[in-house]
Amino acid sequence: MTPEKPLLYSGGIILRNSFVETPSIVVLDFGAQYSQLIARRVREQNVFSVVLPCNSKIDEIKKHNPIGIILSGGPSSVYDKDAPVADQRVFELGLPVLGICYGLQFMAHNLGGKVKGAKHREYGHAQIEVLSDSELFTGLPRSLEVWMSHGDEAQELPPGFTLIAKSPSAVAGIENASQRFFAVQFHPEVRHTKLGTEILRNFVLNICHAKPTWTPQHFVEATVAAVRQQVGSGRAICALSGGVDSAVAAVLVDRALRDNSGKSRLTCVFVNNGVLRKNEFEKVQQNLREKLGLHLIAVDATERFLIKLAGVTDPEKKRKIIGNEFIAVFDEEAHRIEKEEGSVEWLVQGTLYPDVIESVSVRGPSQVIKSHHNVGGLPEKMKLKLIEPLKELFKDEVRVIGRDLGMPEELLQRQPFPGPGLAVRILGEVTPERLAILRECDDIVVNEIKTAGLYKKIWQSFAVLLPVMSVGVMGDQRTYAYTCAIRAVHSEDGMTADWVPLPHDVLKTISNRIVNEVHGVNRVVYDITSKPPGTIEWE
Repeated sequence: MTPEKPLLYSGGIILRNSFVETPSIVVLDFGAQYSQLIARRVREQNVFSVVLPCNSKIDEIKKHNPIGIILSGGPSSVYDKDAPVADQRVFELGLPVLGICYGLQFMAHNLGGKVKGAKHREYGHAQIEVLSDSELFTGLPRSLEVWMSHGDEAQELPPGFTLIAKSPSAVAGIENASQRFFAVQFHPEVRHTKLGTEILRNFVLNICHAKPTWTPQHFVEATVAAVRQQVGSGRAICALSGGVDSAVAAVLVDRALRDNSGKSRLTCVFVNNGVLRKNEFEKVQQNLREKLGLHLIAVDATERFLIKLAGVTDPEKKRKIIGNEFIAVFDEEAHRIEKEEGSVEWLVQGTLYPDVIESVSVRGPSQVIKSHHNVGGLPEKMKLKLIEPLKELFKDEVRVIGRDLGMPEELLQRQPFPGPGLAVRILGEVTPERLAILRECDDIVVNEIKTAGLYKKIWQSFAVLLPVMSVGVMGDQRTYAYTCAIRAVHSEDGMTADWVPLPHDVLKTISNRIVNEVHGVNRVVYDITSKPPGTIEWE
């Protein structure tokens, strides 16, 4: 008997939303920490934006129908031997260009000016003076509080440029009004720059003349139409995790693939990878079937995942193992669905922009931080064609889309949960014993934060099991047990995060409950690390 060929392998394509028809602001990323924030601030004006590597070819930039270009900041110096560069022709497209920090220096350096190391480096808060009635500063006061982060400065301006703002020690803003080239040395995209959003709004709406038409309704309509057109009469399967992202992606595609009788050509598959939270497998099935009406198949693959994870301690290996096994399980289910329901051609995933950014080196000089099973773990050649309707959205944008789709708030307000699950919250080897301990700790953390009315106010809160054993005293007896770390962070999109100063009484209750109720833990610590320098997850 000839074995079946893997359904997921053979050469596939990725379905993109029809945003290429939507005018956009293209952000060219020179390796900045804040490039995604620039895109977010543009989108807050209801204008679509996309982040591309700084070295993107002109044809690739044009594919996004740009009406303006923003050059991001970056850690390099323009005179470094390996300094990141953009195609000089970005200045020949006839489009407005805004340079930010390194973007200002790149603009000055490439258009005939001079850049050098500054005598007085500027990091942090600074006060700048606006010198002219530039369109970039329309409606703003002459004195602005901004956020600086640079060690170089523009010593000489390029021909045709004038100084429009200065700090006590450096050039803060320049423009060539006739060419519609503008640049600032500070970061208008961060909240520390008090009126930064207004500066970006001036560039996007007044200088680029963008129309604020990129709304949730527009996104839903465009995505449903794009999926319907691409899939045609084909069938799709969706990898569901039970979280916000995959659920919204499934509802979007389900809407596109339902016929007049209400029958959908989408089959959702929820795989228990053995590293889910307490009672998660049962809760997810109830939510997705009863509250969303999705056609769902649930597969308990706990044993096979844990066998593969046995003895593995390296976090990246854990992620790869879970990703590969997920693909294998999904492949088997796809074959079964094909036999029972007909040919399957498409695979739906709830991939988000931060997943892509942190998993794949799409940002020129930026680095890969970690792989995600729904991005980095896919085979290079696939038979199933990917539908990733949320691939260019941030988490908060996905929640807005979910509300526009009429999804229940209880589901939309769920905090993010990593694809590799508790495997990246157990430092060291993943074992059934450690999983049982962490599930109980995590359940206590989530329940107490909900009881305190803080769950919806916090981006993410969870427990981590450390491979650290310490001595304790319980009931007049010596104990030697694990340490549990508590993590809670504020964030807008997961790209950066600040630790949450949880109330002392909440921390006290969590700590007391864990050491008294969870056998195997005798010490609780609180993580007060922001991102950067740490990541949100410990692995």
